[in-house]
Amino acid sequence: MFVNERIRAREVRLIDVNGEQLGVKSRQEALELAEKANLDLVMVAPNAKPPVCRIMDYGKYRYEQQKKEKEKRKKQKVINVKEVRLSPAIEEHDFNTKLRNARKFLGKGDKVKATVRFRGRAITHKELGQQVLERMAEQLEDLGVVETKPKMEGRNMFMMIAPRNEK
Repeated sequence: MFVNERIRAREVRLIDVNGEQLGVKSRQEALELAEKANLDLVMVAPNAKPPVCRIMDYGKYRYEQQKKEKEKRKKQKVINVKEVRLSPAIEEHDFNTKLRNARKFLGKGDKVKATVRFRGRAITHKELGQQVLERMAEQLEDLGVVETKPKMEGRNMFMMIAPRNEK
């Protein structure tokens, strides 16, 4: 952003502190007006013909902008992806443990990646892994929604479950 002496345009459209237009002025005249008000001349629209400049306290303006940026970053929600690994021949108790973990992750607002790892000859029975993932999705229906349906990637079959938005 161009401020004071860095402004190179010969003529500028000038806006004063209160937001009123003062019309097209020479650069020197605009700088003098800003200096009289003990403020800075800041170019706010460099692509306009002629460029638009405003008389303002540039330090205060930058401070306000930084504060706004900080607030935006504060309000951002970081979504993590947590993984729950299952096997095609998983026992009931193990399944319930993994299910409990997935519920906890969804409750915190994280996405869950449910993965079934096929080892050895188990890869010949992909339908077993699919059943395990579908059962997991069914059990988590109240907390999450299936984002990607079960699909194979190498020896793994995975599915993504996103938390439900309750607003």
